[in-house]
Amino acid sequence: MFTGIEEVDWASLGHAYGPADDVPALLRGLASDDPAERERALDGMYGTVHHQGDVYDSTLACIPFLLELVACPDVQDRGCVVELLASIGGIDLSGDDELQELDPDDEEFEDAANYAMAAAAVAAGADVFLGLVGDEDREVRLAVPGALASLHGDPVRVRDLLRERLTVERDTEVRLALVEAVGRIALRYESLREETAGWLAWLSGAAQDPALRLAALAQLARCAPGRLPGDVVPTVTRLLAELRRSVPRPPGSATGPGAGPGGRAGTGLGTGAGTGVGTGLGTGAGTGFGAATGLGAGGGMAAGGPNSPVNPWNSANSWGTQGGWDTPATTSPVHSVPPAELRPVAPTLVGQLRELREEQRAGRGTAWADELLRTLHSALDDRVDDRIALVIAQLGSPDSAQRTDAVWMSNSLVRTWRGAYDELVRLVGAQLRDPEPRLRAAAANWLEGLFSLAAPAADDLAARVAADPAPWAPEWVGGRPGTASALLALTRAGDARAVPALARALQQPEPDGKLLYAIPHLAEAGAALVPLLRRRLGALPLDDELGEQSGPLLLALAKLRAVEALPEVLRVLRGAPVFRRDWVLESALRAVAAFGPAAREAAADVRVLLDDPSAGTVTAAARALWAVEGDAGAVLPRLRALLRAPDAHGRRSAAWAVGAFGGSARAAAPELRACLTAPDVWLRVDAGTALCRVTGDTGEALPVLLAAWRENRHTRVEIAECLAELGQVAGLAPDAEPLLRAELARTRRHNVSAGVTGDHDVHEDERLLALCRRALDDTAHA
Repeated sequence: MFTGIEEVDWASLGHAYGPADDVPALLRGLASDDPAERERALDGMYGTVHHQGDVYDSTLACIPFLLELVACPDVQDRGCVVELLASIGGIDLSGDDELQELDPDDEEFEDAANYAMAAAAVAAGADVFLGLVGDEDREVRLAVPGALASLHGDPVRVRDLLRERLTVERDTEVRLALVEAVGRIALRYESLREETAGWLAWLSGAAQDPALRLAALAQLARCAPGRLPGDVVPTVTRLLAELRRSVPRPPGSATGPGAGPGGRAGTGLGTGAGTGVGTGLGTGAGTGFGAATGLGAGGGMAAGGPNSPVNPWNSANSWGTQGGWDTPATTSPVHSVPPAELRPVAPTLVGQLRELREEQRAGRGTAWADELLRTLHSALDDRVDDRIALVIAQLGSPDSAQRTDAVWMSNSLVRTWRGAYDELVRLVGAQLRDPEPRLRAAAANWLEGLFSLAAPAADDLAARVAADPAPWAPEWVGGRPGTASALLALTRAGDARAVPALARALQQPEPDGKLLYAIPHLAEAGAALVPLLRRRLGALPLDDELGEQSGPLLLALAKLRAVEALPEVLRVLRGAPVFRRDWVLESALRAVAAFGPAAREAAADVRVLLDDPSAGTVTAAARALWAVEGDAGAVLPRLRALLRAPDAHGRRSAAWAVGAFGGSARAAAPELRACLTAPDVWLRVDAGTALCRVTGDTGEALPVLLAAWRENRHTRVEIAECLAELGQVAGLAPDAEPLLRAELARTRRHNVSAGVTGDHDVHEDERLLALCRRALDDTAHA
């Protein structure tokens, strides 16, 4: 083994941390008889040679030796090596065009070239995987189907081989990997999609094994969602019930709200494609650390099956009869891993993730069913009603781990799609009563991002907060700190029952900043917290930490219009430190503006700041002084000068302030009009909305605002707010009405971004919908 490894000049090659002269030892470590050494070697390969999915020249040099390791039956843990190869070779550059568009002198060109060469090198050696579909090592059989589907150049041959293997394979999770791989081939090769979809549709109805039927439905949803049966949700619910009845549950496993402490809730590690370690660490397919080809992740499929004479795909070279489709698969509640005492302690990232995954899957005979459901959810995409019904069905499961998974799936559903979620929210709230800490934490964590949408769960949230002696403290789950999610969710929902716990939180040495920022959502109910907010603000040292610590307190006092806090606000205004001074001043000035004429005592301090070098401070001071004295003429010249300045940020701040003056700032209309042609879309929007407010007419600004609405979806909340304030859209802005109605008809949230989520995304989108309805309601009554 490793013929020629010494002939490679490894020192001249590189990896993530420099010269690759340590790589031969890592390769030999993968072949070691010592499990600890194999684990360290695998960890080293992912940490250096394939760091974060990158491909270096040393990575390319490793490929022949990795293929040699896979082909040697004496090597243990070869499933891990298969997945490493699949990750290295799994980058699809969509042909040569991508390379041709790059400059050969750029670093990106070298990276792209390495990916292309890696894909070609692994694909050239992919025939080695063909002989491994029936390998004695279960972990190899788990990893190979996905590798073949992703890397081999003859998809028809691979598809037929995988189907044939399905007739004799006995292990449930291997069979699910076979079906998933067939589905992946259909996704990669459009010419094979129709035929494969037909096979999956047949399998989903004809198979006797419920696991196989569920697997087929999940893959059918991925490659041909239009062919799903109309009753897909009742069908899936029925299959899940069959699976629970057919798999014996080991003693101590979680079975529902009354489950004992032996239950484990699976949260799902790395489902879906990604980079990193996949399955094959001796724990089975499915969750995994998400190899680049997604082996066994987010859609590892279960398999079982029929040997029916009506099977239209039954042919001598595809199906065979040994084992047969009706042969039940073996379902082992405990994965085939070495006993704990024979495995090494996990000092490596690979080992830690393996142990965490094993803990989550312990005692769960059908843990892989969660991955099937994730795949199905993802494939159903915009079929929101079906997805809601499916999650609701999962939340009725006696398995607390499956309910935990349902909560996490609800997260992506609600963050992405608009829908009728009241019943779902109520059922997730009910999980707060469960004794399983991971389930409770998942439910509270999801609810905290819903704001007003969490109202149906308010009673359960209030009960959870009341039952917790310290509901403001982070909850620790699985050795990791969470957040005070139940109290945060209740506060963001605007429920007054949060006030007593928040009052106690405000007396703690370091209350959670998120809780403090949520207080404004309580509206009038938050007034009871004003004395505590004042006391806390007044006690803050006027040092470099002031900006961080005073921000949420000033915001809360401003939103509550607590003018009695003016002495504490003035103390901050007068004592703002140099560090983050602008931020501190602007926060204090916004509070003064919110207090209005009752804060006349602050006028002298505010007036001095009109000459501050910071445009943000000047505009905040102008806004505050106008609110206190009501004299726009005293501050308007300064703001008009800022509107003519070259700094876009300063012009935006000035437009915001001028817009707040309404008709009193009509003299600034020429400067606002000049901003309507600025390159910065946000400056155009700020100036356009301000112009509408100061003139009371949308005629000049509306075309600019509607263009911005189409250009940048994130501007829509600000534009809709302006239109809702003005009212009478039909009379003032008739061209806006179709856009508002189209927004209300859209099912996808306006601010969804791939791979990016924000804490307030759902709240902001719901706010947009409310503003659109308000503007259109004004139209209806005009």
